[in-house]
Amino acid sequence: MPEESVRPLERGLAVLRALAAADRARAGDLVRATGLARSTVDRVVATLARLGYVRESGQELQLTPRLMELGNAYLAASGLTGEVAARTARLADDLDESVSLAVPDGDGVRFVTQAARRRAMSVAFRIGDLLPAERCAPGALFAAEWDEAGWAAWHARVAADPDGHAFPALPPGPAPRVPDLADRTAHSRAAGWALDDQLIEPGLIATAVPVRDAAGRVRYALSAVSHTSRHTAQGLAELVLPRLREEAAHLEALPTAPSPYAEAELTPDQTSETVDAKAELGPGFLQSLARGLHVLRALGRARGDGLPLTAIAEATGLPRATARRCLHTLELEGYAAHDGRLYRPLPRILELGYARLSRLGFADIAEPHLRELTGRVHQSASVTVLDGTEILYVARAATVRVMSVYITLGTRFPAYPTAMGRVLLAGLPERERARLLAAEPPKALTRRTVTDPAELRRILDRAAADGYATADEELEEGLRSVAVPLKRADGRVVAALNVAQHAGTAPLGETIDALLPVLRETAAAIETDLHTAARFNSVRMP
Repeated sequence: MPEESVRPLERGLAVLRALAAADRARAGDLVRATGLARSTVDRVVATLARLGYVRESGQELQLTPRLMELGNAYLAASGLTGEVAARTARLADDLDESVSLAVPDGDGVRFVTQAARRRAMSVAFRIGDLLPAERCAPGALFAAEWDEAGWAAWHARVAADPDGHAFPALPPGPAPRVPDLADRTAHSRAAGWALDDQLIEPGLIATAVPVRDAAGRVRYALSAVSHTSRHTAQGLAELVLPRLREEAAHLEALPTAPSPYAEAELTPDQTSETVDAKAELGPGFLQSLARGLHVLRALGRARGDGLPLTAIAEATGLPRATARRCLHTLELEGYAAHDGRLYRPLPRILELGYARLSRLGFADIAEPHLRELTGRVHQSASVTVLDGTEILYVARAATVRVMSVYITLGTRFPAYPTAMGRVLLAGLPERERARLLAAEPPKALTRRTVTDPAELRRILDRAAADGYATADEELEEGLRSVAVPLKRADGRVVAALNVAQHAGTAPLGETIDALLPVLRETAAAIETDLHTAARFNSVRMP
């Protein structure tokens, strides 16, 4: 008997695609986009919200950075590592041009790594964006490996959609006249590289070389992208081809190492979490949708040719029959492939919001959590970074009160008399911390400001040990603050989170007891989103 698909998983993926296309939408918009009943959409949304993939803001629905863990599963399985991303960034620095890695996705080209140069005229593509093969340099490299069915599928797609409306990453407007893809493919096969001479839009040029796997198949296309204001298309090729070929050889020689995140992302209690959610939400929680997405994440453990069903069932804690039905559904939807024994994820997974979410900066990631924190404590909350000897406000959620702390984004204060500044200074190496304290000798801003260098050092040591800091009327009379650090995945402190309020008459210890637990919960939520978003993607820091 043919395997049955998991209908709730199919519907959940349809809703995720609709949300990815719209960024923000209401339930009614999703009903129209998917053709599903309103009651079905409501159950899917409730499940996705409980899993942390969708955030509800009033009537609006929005994808969250946690959804990127689905795309991360594909990227991990594809062999991308921190070393690959670092080498791509170094190559961009060496060439002083944007550099990207792309993979074939059907008759399209999907970006998996991007190191862009910051110029007025620069590449705006992000990880997960999809381009048609005929409109970019990598397309000719990948088309060289198409069989007759692949070319037939490409011809049918071009005939049905000549202007590329199915590719949102393309610039709007009619498609330019481009050279025949078959001719470009023949040239790239003979030359070993491919050229994009303004195929996407006027002015944009690129040169690409193949990166092959152990079997000789084209695994990635490595491209350097520039503009005709800097080079001619042929001039760019002559400039970058030697370095591109050298780097492609390095990438081909890299071992396929297991991802350090693979085990951590699939903790044994995730299956029990879906059981808890089902008990909490009852029929409003689609357990089979949650299980299907859990299986998709498990595919991130695949390396090389893929994983057998047994390994996936063990990784998810699901019965083999359940895991098999989920995999069958993912295969039908184009997110997984099966060679008869092994399963592997496909790059189409990245269409589930990855490109849109990869555009989020650090402040975008933090702000929704700040709003939630403000709603819980009814006080203003902020995030700052260290800028020299000062703290700089980069994200904030203010509350409306008769007496409230009024601070705007971009505000600066000295670091030493503030709770957030102390957290940030405490996160520095001791020598750097001492240098900054010496660069701006402390001075009294209120009668309670600590200015003694030895006492400040003790305060910073305690903040480093305790994982939080306070400032009680040291920056301004009547102002009290509690702050905690925000850390990258490697443990480095990159920002500070605080709640500030009027000191009032309550003792400082009472304020700490009230605020510290929720501050730490919020910091953990921000860090989870940050680590997920930054695993294969460069998150813009202030």
